[in-house]
Formats: sequence, structure tokens, C-alpha cells
Amino acid sequence: MSHFFKVKTLDDVLSMTRQFGPTDSETVDIRSAFSRILAQDVRTSGDMPGFRRATMDGFAVHASATFGASESTPAWLEIQGTVPMGQVPDFELAPGRAAWISTGGMLPEGADAVVMVEHTQTIDDTSVEIYKSVAPLQHVIDANEDFSSGDVVLAAGTFIRPQEGGLAAGLGLTTLPVHRVPVVGIISTGDEIIPIDQEPAPGRIRDINSYALSGFVQEAHAKVICYGIVKDDPDLLQGVCEKALAETDMVLISGGSSVGTRDFTVEVLSSLPDTRILVHGMSVSPGKPTILAQSGTKPVWGLPGQVVSAMVVMKMVVIPFLHRIQGYREPKPLVRVPARLTRNVASAQGRRDFVRVMLETGPEGVTAKPVLGKSGLIRTMVHADGLLDIGENLEGLEKDIVTRVILL
Repeated sequence: MSHFFKVKTLDDVLSMTRQFGPTDSETVDIRSAFSRILAQDVRTSGDMPGFRRATMDGFAVHASATFGASESTPAWLEIQGTVPMGQVPDFELAPGRAAWISTGGMLPEGADAVVMVEHTQTIDDTSVEIYKSVAPLQHVIDANEDFSSGDVVLAAGTFIRPQEGGLAAGLGLTTLPVHRVPVVGIISTGDEIIPIDQEPAPGRIRDINSYALSGFVQEAHAKVICYGIVKDDPDLLQGVCEKALAETDMVLISGGSSVGTRDFTVEVLSSLPDTRILVHGMSVSPGKPTILAQSGTKPVWGLPGQVVSAMVVMKMVVIPFLHRIQGYREPKPLVRVPARLTRNVASAQGRRDFVRVMLETGPEGVTAKPVLGKSGLIRTMVHADGLLDIGENLEGLEKDIVTRVILL
């Protein structure tokens, strides 16, 4: 047990994400690619959009023909024709002429700008007056303005949002190569834990953690397999761990990570084949008694039994590892918002404290109000909108300081 509580900093632990790789890849229909992680670069086979198109209703023109045009001295142009929507113009625009065009229409050869219809006056079927000059490519998307042929338009490791899906559709892709959705196994441990549909006797508590942790996993767009409640029996726990490791990409063990005669998670993990303990203890609060092991290529976590500690560790530490397994190109940044602290907050040097806070908006902007309570009280997380991150070299933060709050 020489490794027990040789604590590591949060940054030390997060640097270990590099020891794990992403899931393998698969090809899916583009409609199923939303919220997946791209496994290969996507390049364009041609310019996009591929032709000059109008962004306004109006007249396609040679920009130079409008220079100097104004309300008092309009430019007079001959109307050469109309550009049908969705068709290639069958004429080349001659100098001193204009062609009616709708938004999205393809500019005829020779045209390099569009005059908004609001700045024109049609004199008759053959002529139009222009009351405002335009510059080349004004109100026009050029043929390669979105992307040029051969560009990497979507890099491997990109999270596919609706906009990335739309771009892929615009490129004519019907399928995309993506990483397989990771599966996370969750095991609850402890003689005191009972199923949520039972009435707890004195000394017993319902299994809150597996449900809360499942929520974090699903919020991160991964899948969950729950392996139920395992009593404080090392043989039982080892058997369930082996089953979970065979069926999932990451395993979370809730409870069994703190000092105690019956807390044997670390011993069970150490006895698993091809498994080594990477971390047993972090210099953070809440969440100090956290275990990280590597079993083959898979991370296995021993999370604190206290529900708030488990959720904070999940948010700050476990999810970045899950992102790595999902195949993100870069670590997904935490969303932080500036807020003014409503009271002094104390902290112990040598550890990184995460204080739950409520965010409120008032006349002076956003304020962060600490939610007081012990780490075993789930209400402190229910009432919290974010976490106040107090560095390990600080003794706290003073009232009215503007700090950046990590959104939950």
C-alpha cells in the first residue's frame, strides 16, 4: 500500500490522458453522425460553393460600371436578361449592362458584384438606374470563398454538430468515418447501498451515485452499462470488474476509495491481470480519495463514495479522459463565465478547491454566491450552477473579486 495517498495534482492526473487512445472507427450514415467524433480528415474535392452566387436580390453587374453612382447621379445600365434560379446563365454579361438575379443565383460570366434591389430603379424592361456603387464581390460569395479544392474542411477529432453535418451534406457525403461511441461501465459498492426502489433502514442509503454518474456519461454523448450494487466482498467485486472490463471502454467504481478496513478497491484492481495503479489520491477538495488504474488499454476509476465528491471528480477529471477515448482532437475546454464573488471564501494551500456556487444576475452583472454545506450533501450540487476553482497556491478568494466560474 505504499502508493496510498501519495497525492497527485489535478494537472498531473489530466496529463495521463495521453496514456489512453480513442475507440476504433466505423462508418455511419450522415444522419447518424450527429454528436459523434470524426475519425478521419474530410477534404473537399472541389471549390465550395463552386460558383459565384448572389447573397441579395438585385442586379448582377460589373462593379466598375457603378463607380460614382449616387442618388443625385445614378448610373444607367441596360438590362441584358434574367438569371433563372438553379440554372447556369446562358449569356456573358457585357460591359455597361446588368442582369436581374435572386439570392443564391449564379452570377453570369463577366459579373463580379450585385447591386441590392433597394438601390435600383427599373426604368423599363430594358434599363435600370443604380443609385449606389458596389465594390468587386460585394453581395457575392466567390466560387472558393467557403473552401478551396483540397482543403481539410473537417479535421479528425472534430465533434460533429449540426453545422458540421450540414457542411458534409453540402459536400455530397452520405456517410462519415467516426469513432465508435465509448461504453462506460458503472459499479456501485458498499454493504450500506440499496436499490433506489427500496426504503432505507438506519445506516443504509439509496444508490444515488450510479444515477448521477450515468447522467454525466450520457451528457458527454457516451453509453452506460450499470452493473448494479456489489457488496463489500473482494471476490464479488473482482468478478464484476472483470466482466465490466470485457464489455466496456472505461469502468467507474463508486465507493471503496477512502481509507478504511473494508475499502479494498485498490487491492482488487491491483490483482486484475495487466493492471497497474496510476493514481491513488489527488490534491483536490472534494475528491481527494480518487483512484485511477490502467487495465490493459482501459482506464478504471475508483470514485469517492460521497456523492458531491464523486460528481466533482467526474466533471473535472473523468470526463476529460472520456473525451480522449471518444477521439476529440483537443481537450474540450471547460465553459467558464466571469462572476463577482459575494463573500470571502477560505481555502487550504497545497490543494485545489472546487467550491459550489449559485450564479445570479443583477444590476451590477453576474454574481457567484457560495453554496455552503458538507460534501455529502447532494443539495449543494442541486443548488449550484457552477464551480469556483481556487488554485493550490491560494489561501482563498476575497469578496467582490471577479473570478471565472466553471459551469455545471
